[in-house]
Amino acid sequence: MNLTDTKDKEILHSILSTIDEGIHAVDAKGVTIFYNHVAAKLDGVEGEEVLGKHVLDVFPSLTVETSTLLKVIHTKQPIHNQHQSYHNIRGVLIDTVNTTLPIMVNGEIVGAVEIAKDLTKIKQLSEKLLDLQAKVEPGISQPHPAKGESGAKYQLIDIITNDLSFKQLKEKAAKVAQTSSPILVYGETGTGKELFVQAIHNASPRRSAPFIAQNCAAIPSSLLEGILFGTSKGSYTGATDRPGLFEIANGGTLFLDEINSMPLDIQAKLLRVLENGLIRRVGGTKENPVNVRIIAAMNEPAEKCIEEKTLRSDLYFRLNVVNLNIPPLRERKGDIALLAEHFIRKYNFQFGKLVTQISDDVLDLFQDYSWPGNVRELEHAIESAMNIMDGHTISIEHVPQHIAGSGGTSNRVHLKPLREALMETERNLITEALRKTDGNIQQAAKLLNIPRQTLQYKLTKINAEN
Repeated sequence: MNLTDTKDKEILHSILSTIDEGIHAVDAKGVTIFYNHVAAKLDGVEGEEVLGKHVLDVFPSLTVETSTLLKVIHTKQPIHNQHQSYHNIRGVLIDTVNTTLPIMVNGEIVGAVEIAKDLTKIKQLSEKLLDLQAKVEPGISQPHPAKGESGAKYQLIDIITNDLSFKQLKEKAAKVAQTSSPILVYGETGTGKELFVQAIHNASPRRSAPFIAQNCAAIPSSLLEGILFGTSKGSYTGATDRPGLFEIANGGTLFLDEINSMPLDIQAKLLRVLENGLIRRVGGTKENPVNVRIIAAMNEPAEKCIEEKTLRSDLYFRLNVVNLNIPPLRERKGDIALLAEHFIRKYNFQFGKLVTQISDDVLDLFQDYSWPGNVRELEHAIESAMNIMDGHTISIEHVPQHIAGSGGTSNRVHLKPLREALMETERNLITEALRKTDGNIQQAAKLLNIPRQTLQYKLTKINAEN
């Protein structure tokens, strides 16, 4: 026996045994060859119960398809940060997050190693906390389902991107989170506007105060005023003293989505609140001060809404202290593979599957597709595929038909995105109008047949982009 080799193995064994994460290694047949004490503690078993035994003998609730170790041996592909829930030989439920890697020697698979982090205690503590909250506040009716401590569950770290401009947008969001200025968010449907807004709230000094979200298009205009500002008893038949969302959100953040769907008379009252910080309930005479940060969002350009008179220009200028323009997915296609991988991990967890990759054909198809539904549509495409597939690779036959039938690399038409082409045309027209009028904005606006304030807004936007 080579004493040096024996000593090296002992040193390696000692190092692995002292690491404070669970480490479980198996050979190519799935038989355990290393199992440290942390892994034993996480799994609720003794080391000798696992060493030298097949992984399915020790964890009978797992199968060849659901065991991350056996899946990696079969596919030779690593699995990163995969949730796994299983029962040990004593029937105890174990929750972990695992990173599992193939062990290769001279190009041949000889086993797999898994690094596991425990989720069981965290889940138990979370459940206890929810129970305690329910006991402390019995019977309290929330105006909106609580998504987190304040009603906002997303953080800036949850916004996934490798795109430089999108990273800069996140940096801007982190800075403006520290103030209380109004914010106007623009983005097409499905780009993640509320995710951004929740992240801003959670990065702000208001993070522990309420976060209330209201879609202005989801409520009949006749009811919206009372919902926002509250009602006083007797203001109409059956009316009671009830606080509105401004009072409920006091100290925190009120997110008004699709602000351009709000009736113009209510927009005027909203403007007044922004100006003086006072609200008056419907039918009431008393004005009450509120300290609420307003964040509004639209899925149509502001200048279009102003021209069509669905958004008051004075409200727009008061809200647009900070502007966040969230780009559509087609303008950051470098993030498609990254987001797809994220959604695969999410639905692996929800569906108890071990999907590990997307075929090159599907990735090419995703790159060609225009994604009118943006990130939300990509997530739904991944969810749809994982509902119907078996195995570990998402292929063309698993992709929703409206995407699969949109054409692949052989049908590529190299056109500029419509939004980009329209913006370029708009810039050229504005430049030409200013040239013809020697820079006179009022005359240029008349030449372009648009309001002066709209041209001023567009010039500000163009200068910011340059």
